[in-house]
Amino acid sequence: MPLVETLCERLTAREPVAVIGGNTKSFLAGRLTDEPVSMRDHAGIVNYEPTELVLTAKSGTTLHEIESCLRDARQMLPFEPPRLGESSTIGGVMASGLSGPRRMHLGSARDCVLGVRLINGLGQHLKFGGEVMKNVAGYDLSRLSVGAFGTLGVLTEVSVKVLPIPEKEQTQKLECSQAEALEMLIRIGRRPYPVSAASWINQALYIRLSGAASGVESAAAAIGGEVLNAADQFWSELRDMSAQEFKSSDRWLWRISVAPSTPTDALDAFCFDWAGGQRWITAPANDYSPFELASRLGGHAICFDRHRGEGTGMQPLEAGILRLNRRVKQAMDPHGLINRGRLLEEATHANESC
Repeated sequence: MPLVETLCERLTAREPVAVIGGNTKSFLAGRLTDEPVSMRDHAGIVNYEPTELVLTAKSGTTLHEIESCLRDARQMLPFEPPRLGESSTIGGVMASGLSGPRRMHLGSARDCVLGVRLINGLGQHLKFGGEVMKNVAGYDLSRLSVGAFGTLGVLTEVSVKVLPIPEKEQTQKLECSQAEALEMLIRIGRRPYPVSAASWINQALYIRLSGAASGVESAAAAIGGEVLNAADQFWSELRDMSAQEFKSSDRWLWRISVAPSTPTDALDAFCFDWAGGQRWITAPANDYSPFELASRLGGHAICFDRHRGEGTGMQPLEAGILRLNRRVKQAMDPHGLINRGRLLEEATHANESC
């Protein structure tokens, strides 16, 4: 029996279901209560029309296959999703909601999703977004499913916006402190430069320029610094968190999302991305104080450590937001059968402990 039909039958019979994609992001969010089923067999590009700038694929389709297909037409996924392994799938990408360095310029994964098909907790195979139905509750389930870690339904198909690959890309490297980098980005932001990424690490600011050759060259000359020759490798390692700076044997890796204008002395970040909106820090193992730090700064934190064994590692939700999340979860999965343990159960516990 096809995988989708099997999952529908199990949920109709009120049998708990846990699903994963390529299992490259299993360290994020809470640990699944039930034995997971991989969606990798439910794969393939359903529809792709380069002139329409839309691609639709089954959730088990690997990111590698999708990006290879897009490159052949000189197109790309605008949100530059992190690749945490060769088996990473488009379903897993959307379920985790992660976005790469280009997010500051072209939007997040949630901004780029156009529609989804998913199986809800009643075993119904539904379609949301674009030219079809809206949820009766008035919610945009296409976007809400991004970053929900599969707790609102089993993603079976995803439609995303794609864009042309820029004519030219060039990265400028400028040696400076983190505080100087943020001040420099404020000045650069006042100019119509084609900046597609801006990150600071190892005492240097890296600014990627993307667009028409003339515009890129003009902006590079105005910004100054030196041209980074191995730019593709640099941005790939930053996007995938594979650079050496992200690896530590005795400290946990945390992502803190804050306003880009947040002062550098407010948190000890070894790297920032999204022009200062995403800060990376490390903390001792089992130290959850980054939650309190992020809350104090008006942001939120996520623990990216692969060895964390309890909780969700996600910023505890405020009471009102938590109630809204539970209402959506109740509407989509009234019996609490899908991906048990991933989010809200542990979120309540974490909220009480912080």
